[in-house]
Amino acid sequence: MTSPGSPTLLEGLVCVPVLLPLLAAGIKLAIGGRLRRLQSLISLVTLGISLAVSVVLLIAADTQGPQVTQLGGWHSPVGISLVADRLSTLVLVVSSAVTLCVMVYSVAHSYDEQEHDAPMAIFHPAFLVMVAGVADAFLSGDLFNLFVAFELLLSGSYVLLTFGGTESRIRAGATYTLMALASSMLFLIAIAITYGATGTLSMAQLAERFATLPDQVKLLVELTLLLAFAIKAAIFPMSAWLPDSYPTAPAPATAVFAGLLTKVGVYSIIRLEALLFPGGPVATLLMWVALATMLAGVLGAVAQTDMKRMLSFTLVSHIGYMVFGVALSTLAGLAGAIFYVVHHITVQTSLFLVTGLVERRTGTTSVTRLGGLMRASPLIAVLFFVPAMNLSGIPPMSGFLGKLMLVQAGLAHGGWLPVTLVAAGLVTSLLTLYAVAKTWGKAFWRGPRSDRLGRVLESEEYTGDDPTVTTTALPVALPLAVTALVALGLAFTVLAGPLSALTERTAAELMAREPYITAVLERRP
Repeated sequence: MTSPGSPTLLEGLVCVPVLLPLLAAGIKLAIGGRLRRLQSLISLVTLGISLAVSVVLLIAADTQGPQVTQLGGWHSPVGISLVADRLSTLVLVVSSAVTLCVMVYSVAHSYDEQEHDAPMAIFHPAFLVMVAGVADAFLSGDLFNLFVAFELLLSGSYVLLTFGGTESRIRAGATYTLMALASSMLFLIAIAITYGATGTLSMAQLAERFATLPDQVKLLVELTLLLAFAIKAAIFPMSAWLPDSYPTAPAPATAVFAGLLTKVGVYSIIRLEALLFPGGPVATLLMWVALATMLAGVLGAVAQTDMKRMLSFTLVSHIGYMVFGVALSTLAGLAGAIFYVVHHITVQTSLFLVTGLVERRTGTTSVTRLGGLMRASPLIAVLFFVPAMNLSGIPPMSGFLGKLMLVQAGLAHGGWLPVTLVAAGLVTSLLTLYAVAKTWGKAFWRGPRSDRLGRVLESEEYTGDDPTVTTTALPVALPLAVTALVALGLAFTVLAGPLSALTERTAAELMAREPYITAVLERRP
């Protein structure tokens, strides 16, 4: 916790995951297209340091309480506070590990060499700016800085989404930007209402002042903020943009978008409901939204014949599990939602990276054109199969454990609507298994293809002139980066006991609220 005088070393480290990637991005832009190996080294070292700092902050937050940095020496509520509590540091550690693996993948993929029409040395700076925005969103202690974090995310992610300047990517980028701008407008409106009603934007101070506001004002602010965050999290019915936007981006960008960007919206909802509106009147609405998100997403996934679009729809459906846990407004439900966020970041990123391997190997992600990949690329087949089963909730994997926590929380809560959501969650899990098993069976398991693509897959590398078939040998670092990410997902299964205990402590701290408020406002016993 913050002490009088100069900040401690731990408190000084809180700003590192935000400022270091921004500094590195500036250096890389100054270097330009020269010294590509140095560019890659800067990215990897930056993300490695951010991961190490995030781990230190998580340990400190778990053992000593929230760590707070007041930027510029201006203390809350006047200045900007960065707050590293259990929730923010837990998701920060996972996001840092994921972005490091994705960066290793992107370096091996050599996008600056593959995308001849793209400006040189743009991918890595944009990636680091996006990483800084993610960290800022997780650590923000006031609503306006959270808005700035979202805009930082938008600036970096738009560059990544449109990287290469192809028609499909520009179109997808336009859709993504329009939805992001709509969300930002709603967020600004909510900020204006909040400041007009309370005179502050510090979340710690708002947690106290909202209690004195009329119910109608609180409900208006809560619904406006929820709508803004629901768009960013791709919660139904504000999710139609996602399957049309993410699949067009380069594989590393798509993977980090799917794994992280929607979770920033979910994180904001968790923080909003636990800190500012505990026990609010919108729990029933959130349950209905969670139900619709689960079913609409998974039904869309079942109907897809493209691997990227199928995974995009499963991404939407599994956001519903997290919203369900938040809507229960209980310690068990919140702990289950946090556990599922951690699990889903890793698994979803892994699946999109494996899909990138498939596309690089074969030139397509359409399951109607694929076949025989199990024989041609057994490692890719295994790397897809393991996280796919984890996503589906096959015991004893972390996906099953996360769903079990939510099922138990729903049944303990009681009532027909939570029980209906439990049943919907089980149906969603079964349909997810059907969707990924169908995809794996058609793309990997069925016999060798008799057409041109099938003959190409039997060879080591395609060198012919057929424009409809393009395969390349995979650099060793590509499957290694994906293997590391898949192993991280499996580690959550091995460490499920300590991880679930940590998520329970995190949920208890969130529901108590006082540790967060006391640390930010620097109150002394």
